[in-house]
Amino acid sequence: MRVVGLEEHYVTAEVVEAWVNLDPRWQDPVVAATAGLRQSLLEIGDQRLAAMDDAGIDVQVASLTSPGLWNLAPADARALQTDCNDQLAAAVAAHPDRLQGFATLAAPDPAAAADELGRAVTTLGFNGALVFSRVRDMPIDRHDFWPVFEAAEQLGAPLYLHPQSPPATVREAYYAGFDDIVSAAFATHGVGWHYDTGVQLLRLILAGVFDRFPNLQVIMGHWGEMVLFFLDRIDRMGGITHLERPVSEYFRSNVFVTPGGIFSPRYLHWALEVLGAERIMFAADYPFASTAGGVGRDFLDALDDEDRNKIASGNWDRMCAGIRR
Repeated sequence: MRVVGLEEHYVTAEVVEAWVNLDPRWQDPVVAATAGLRQSLLEIGDQRLAAMDDAGIDVQVASLTSPGLWNLAPADARALQTDCNDQLAAAVAAHPDRLQGFATLAAPDPAAAADELGRAVTTLGFNGALVFSRVRDMPIDRHDFWPVFEAAEQLGAPLYLHPQSPPATVREAYYAGFDDIVSAAFATHGVGWHYDTGVQLLRLILAGVFDRFPNLQVIMGHWGEMVLFFLDRIDRMGGITHLERPVSEYFRSNVFVTPGGIFSPRYLHWALEVLGAERIMFAADYPFASTAGGVGRDFLDALDDEDRNKIASGNWDRMCAGIRR
């Protein structure tokens, strides 16, 4: 069984510096909260490969960790997207059998981001891009961002929609009122990240993104970021959405899900029932979730051989084979 992890993160020193120098209005609290993992994120070499070996993960598809370049000024984002992708391409070239790449995009300049996605896929050999819910305070279902969706569909390259901290006003309204540590956890990995990302996926559907780009493929971590468990209820909006299909049908044709480091047999069985093994891939969420001793790989052993191989790497390999270089 070959195992490929799709939500595996890194960062560069240049990006960390840009985050620290941002206007406080646009700073994401996750940057300070994950400082203890900074060295693991910065290193893309022997230490990472050793962790993969211990986890039983054969390949990482590395991506720039949250919040990416999405909260930067356009000029800074444009400069850093090229540098990030070139640095990652060098790491992949040094370990081509163990590492692959998701592109970093300068989302504050959607046209430049679309161009860079093309370069990353056709020149650097990357297999899509990691994206977030908002460009500063603008949700990505806005038409300004659609050039990226158009480029991804034309390339046949997937977009991995990753959690991003909710806006400050949402954090204050929904998650504040406890001590700082509890409020921060509540707004991020406790639940806030996942609702925020799931809501954005629904916004993409409701905005008609998948009607306009019917072959666009989006990957969601953490078992679909809450939404997968409410599809029956969400489909009750069908009569008022003016969409071409029920919301659940977009999941079954345009969305893949991964565990994102949540190795729950219950969630796996639910995803199998709702979507089927053809719409599930593997992700370990390095270095944020522990995979010591192969817990993620063991989690796959409960499946029959056919489903196990699809989820571990088969679905991903088939998707990559369809990317237009």
